Amino acid sequence: MKIEKVTINNWRSLKDQVIKAHDLMVIIGQNNHGKSNLLSSILFFFGEIKHQTLDFYRGTTELFVELQFGSIDDADKTTFKKYLTSEGKIVVRKTAFLGGSFEYRGYIENPTEEWLQEANAAAYAKREIASGLPFNPYLPDSGRITKQNIIDAQTAYIEKYKDSVSFSFELETTNFLGLKSVATGIFGEVYFIPAVKEASDDFTSRDSSVFGKMYADVVALMSETNEEWKATKENLGKLFATLNKKDKDGNENQKRPQQLEDFENELALELDSWNARIDIEVSSPDIESVFKANTQVWVDDGVRTDIKRKGHGLQRALTVALIQVVAKRAISVAVNINDENDGARKASNSRYFIFEEPELYLHPQAQRSLFDSFVHLSETGSQVILCTHSSGLIDVEKYKSIYIAAKENGSDETKIKQCTDDLFEGDAKKDFNLSYWINPDRAELFFASKVILVEGATEKTVFPLLAKELGVFRYDYTLIDCGSKDNIPLYVKLLNKFMIPYVAVYDRDHQPSKGQDAIASANTSTQKIEKEIMREIGRSVVLVNDIEEELGLPQGGSSKPYVALNHITSVGFSLSEEMKEKIKSVYSALV
Repeated sequence: MKIEKVTINNWRSLKDQVIKAHDLMVIIGQNNHGKSNLLSSILFFFGEIKHQTLDFYRGTTELFVELQFGSIDDADKTTFKKYLTSEGKIVVRKTAFLGGSFEYRGYIENPTEEWLQEANAAAYAKREIASGLPFNPYLPDSGRITKQNIIDAQTAYIEKYKDSVSFSFELETTNFLGLKSVATGIFGEVYFIPAVKEASDDFTSRDSSVFGKMYADVVALMSETNEEWKATKENLGKLFATLNKKDKDGNENQKRPQQLEDFENELALELDSWNARIDIEVSSPDIESVFKANTQVWVDDGVRTDIKRKGHGLQRALTVALIQVVAKRAISVAVNINDENDGARKASNSRYFIFEEPELYLHPQAQRSLFDSFVHLSETGSQVILCTHSSGLIDVEKYKSIYIAAKENGSDETKIKQCTDDLFEGDAKKDFNLSYWINPDRAELFFASKVILVEGATEKTVFPLLAKELGVFRYDYTLIDCGSKDNIPLYVKLLNKFMIPYVAVYDRDHQPSKGQDAIASANTSTQKIEKEIMREIGRSVVLVNDIEEELGLPQGGSSKPYVALNHITSVGFSLSEEMKEKIKSVYSALV
């Protein structure tokens, strides 16, 4: 099963947020704006971290994180049958209270009829009362009626007459699954790699480590399929059985070592006045645990050492490699899983990979390769959630996977901005995707405090230089070469959805050499841009008639950006007052 929706209330800076989840979730935002708070809220739900007093938003005494799960397989439908909605969803809330306690509660489709509500089952556990209710045919014919009998009868009645029974969707009043505590991993396996961590921690054989979890699977597989391993376990069991007074059938053990008998007798003599005897019983060791406890990982890159003695880049690469192997094994297991055993399992087979700043210690090329691995991982059955400062871990084409955490207007409350709509269709989608090859660093726009959209390479080349000459350049602004005037509306749509401030710079294209048809076409392109601009966050600056004319360059020619750069840096070049104002306007903090 997979997370489909996350609802957060009073968790750190997240006062009240509801977000739609995806198989790949990339959380970004400025420092101290709350992106790690979104990540940690999910970790809190899964029990990977414990809540603290400072986790409660502005002095509140109660907080909760609520997840809606979908894509429920048959085994999970069995495990969580009570909570499965008519739409095939499961919704679970984890609530924490100031002082340390917490609880899990699930949402149930509760019948509106009181006699069908499980919470009222005890009130009908008398035959004279139950006999007059519609579920009576599903009760035992004789004997004392228990509360469980009533619950079973209610369930049977609801199953048969589900179409005619009215339900209300509400949070249960009892513990989730009827348990005081929820076992770790019941919702699936969580693999969390924090930003700052000893890489060796991931490569220990402890069950809590990523390597330990995978290594345990390998050992378990050996126990099931390796005949020599199975024989060794059996012989070891027989050896330890000879150390006890009685064998497994309760008979006197004739093969017990005399040394143990003598030791017990010596102790018995000393305890004679207490009328007590000592019986030493030796249990067979868990060979899997022994095997794991005596395992150490070495790394050989020409020099064989432990992982702590390798560089940070290699350490991070090893952790990522480990995650990739886990993912591939998970896919293999999912394909070959035994349906009979799977239906009886008590925990979900789902896997959630959660990364905090995975780009650390990786160069840009390695970051892009890592992102491809994350995408593949998310497309093969797992969910991947990460927060990052790197544009190398973002793909603008996958805009639905991007979550921007922001604190606006000096507020201490974090708002999560995401796009859930399909922005492009047909040729527009193709044009937007193709523009990546013109501007491969366009993912930077999600980190910018303002985006400057320009038609082509000439503007992208000369605008920063002119802005620096005028003393208005801003490093927190990002210029995007849209590839053409007609592509600008595509980027405007995207920026509108994420509420990122922008200015669209385009050519008027009314050159004297152009005919009426060309001018009409230029006007149509202009109208499309102006129509898309959301005035609260965006505006336009128009060049008359193009950048070459504004800079005093001759029309035509090749290598336009290079020619323009030479022109504006040549001796005697003077920028017009009108163009100066346009550059200042483009780099202005005002929308």
